Amino acid sequence: MCDYDAVVLDVLLPGVGGHDVCRAIRERDRWIPVIMLTALGEVSDRITGLDAGADDYLVKPFDFDELLARLRALIRRGPSERPRVLEAGRLRADPMTRIVSWDGHDAELTPREFELLQFLIRRPGQLVSRAQVLRQVWSQDYAGSPNVVDVYVGYLRRKLERPGGGQLIRTVRGAGFILEPR
Repeated sequence: MCDYDAVVLDVLLPGVGGHDVCRAIRERDRWIPVIMLTALGEVSDRITGLDAGADDYLVKPFDFDELLARLRALIRRGPSERPRVLEAGRLRADPMTRIVSWDGHDAELTPREFELLQFLIRRPGQLVSRAQVLRQVWSQDYAGSPNVVDVYVGYLRRKLERPGGGQLIRTVRGAGFILEPR
């Protein structure tokens, strides 16, 4: 049972950071709505806050009425359920704790690597193109090189695949990638 309807959490707390507080709330299986407030307004900052478990993120300075409206919306939704652990063969990815294991070996992934793995694990055995990955994992507006996908697939391979353990992500030349968990 939770004593609060929602939590308003500043990211830049003295001592322990708001991201760590949010993660600790989620690790205790508390799914109370959390809105983070911060002066850190870059996209990467917002992604970090949301990946830490926040339900919403509001950048300072903000209008107090907007904060109240966002709180009312979060409270109407009520506590969310814990996201389910994604599994494909011997590959497991927990969206909440961000723990990933392949064939019993844990790996620590960056937020972008984790997003890419989530995209692939939701489509095991399916061919996904670079364009699909860019749209879903980067953004519709991404203007950089599509080769960034190959770079990040390489990062995943180095972190997850073990010598003699088989290939987890197969490249289909000119077409894209297939997650092949066993």
